Amino acid sequence: MNKNRHKSFQPDFWKIVSLVLMVILAVFLLYPLITIGYKSLLNTEGQFTLSNYKDFFTLKYYTSALGHSFLVCSIATVFATLVSVPIAYLSSRYNVACKKLLNMVIILSMISPPFIGAYSWILLFGRSGVVTSFLQKIGINMPSIYGFGGIILVFTVKFFPMIYLYVSGALGSMDASLEEAAENLGMSKIRRIMTVTFPLILPTISAAMLMAFMAALADFGTPMLIGEGYKVLPVLIYQQYLSETGGDATMASTLSVIIILCALLVLMLQKFIVNRRNYTMSMLRPPAVVCLKGWKRFLATAVCYLVAFIGILPQLTVLFTSFLKTSGPLFVKGFSLDSYRSIISKLGSSITHTFAYSTVAIVIMIAAGLLIAYLSVRKKNKLNTVLDVLVMFPYVIPGAVLGIALLLTFNKKPIYLTGTWFILVLAYVIRKLPYTVRSSSAILYQIDPAIEEASINLGVSPAKTFFKTTAVLMIPGVFSGAIMSWITTINELSSSVMLYTSKTATISVSVYTEVIRGHFGTAAALAVILSITSALSVLLFTKLSGGRSITL
Repeated sequence: MNKNRHKSFQPDFWKIVSLVLMVILAVFLLYPLITIGYKSLLNTEGQFTLSNYKDFFTLKYYTSALGHSFLVCSIATVFATLVSVPIAYLSSRYNVACKKLLNMVIILSMISPPFIGAYSWILLFGRSGVVTSFLQKIGINMPSIYGFGGIILVFTVKFFPMIYLYVSGALGSMDASLEEAAENLGMSKIRRIMTVTFPLILPTISAAMLMAFMAALADFGTPMLIGEGYKVLPVLIYQQYLSETGGDATMASTLSVIIILCALLVLMLQKFIVNRRNYTMSMLRPPAVVCLKGWKRFLATAVCYLVAFIGILPQLTVLFTSFLKTSGPLFVKGFSLDSYRSIISKLGSSITHTFAYSTVAIVIMIAAGLLIAYLSVRKKNKLNTVLDVLVMFPYVIPGAVLGIALLLTFNKKPIYLTGTWFILVLAYVIRKLPYTVRSSSAILYQIDPAIEEASINLGVSPAKTFFKTTAVLMIPGVFSGAIMSWITTINELSSSVMLYTSKTATISVSVYTEVIRGHFGTAAALAVILSITSALSVLLFTKLSGGRSITL
């Protein structure tokens, strides 16, 4: 009897894991967000007030920044969609030449940070850019790359690959019988595409557009480098917090709360649209690839590769300029390795920091992602549902906002993290964990629960069953999310620029600071290191996964 009573009081492993993870998220995510919300309700003397919100909605300086953010993000998202959807349709439905190469080029163009794209376009079309200088010699004046138009250009080129990957995946998994039925009813191809094909993948398109919009809304580097007088909210938050004339943490907190609420509003709008138009398909008969011949195939291939080339052009520009000789901020005739020698001697620590911090972060993300995914899929209850929502919430939080929240929260005892490497790792884990959790959840849905039940019935404990059986089966599927987490972590700027010190600077921060100082050669060399590392990560994933493409 005592033995049975002892067994009944044995702690449940997964309940303990849920509680521990919830406490960790409460301390390192909820508490900082509550702190930033609380700070937004204080004035500079620490007294409760709503004057910050009043100033935001009454002063044009603030409202115009919010309007600018929504305008450039919306237009860039629409342009990226208009570019990517036709290309995705052509590459999915027709025999475009070297399709694997096309997909690889588009993926590589996606994985570099947006601010490197901005820097590359400045090198090409800036006031002293290569293309600008050439055109001026023949009497043609180019429009300025700076300001509103430049931000939209960089965002469009940067985010169309993201939408392309989503849409091409959806088009490749549709049930062919739906389109065949439309054709049998006498519907023309154009009408079938507009009334059957695209409406069926509208949820995917809207999800892709949401991701592109959120990424653009959170981006700090591009508008900072190329926006000049065209202020957007992330730049304003940065300037309010780190102003040279004395930052205003309370106003920066207010702006942070505003941008989080705006991101949540966009997320709810997207969910409303998807819920109104949602379809279920069997996917038993994926559409066949139409074989084009002659000039038709050449034209389809040329269009796809032209768009892919424009996407990869920033990285090619950075690679080329990294080998040019420089004299201060100017490029001179000839090639050399001086920029690479300079970064090794002067900025080598930033390279070491990037890989060290990212490695620590990715190990934590994989472990936490496996546990959280298992809880949300296999152990569904109210607590685990809240846990899953909290983990995904940082996706809509701009990096600069998260950085400010962590700085305001952990700048005093008992938890003093400001200025340490741990606060950078913490920011990376919080921001990038959603990739790993979602990829882990996706593979877990494909694993039969009977495998775990059989192990437990043989006397293996639930904890040991998870670590020795389930986690092992999940590992191949976790690669996709882990690689995306790794790539986005090494390229992370917006949170890093808020949290770094001279002793903890990373490559992305060093690229940004080198561009600001006019050291374009060393900035290009550092950017090349990021691009090569990202490319090798993609190739490694492709090799280990047997040729499977990265999914988002």
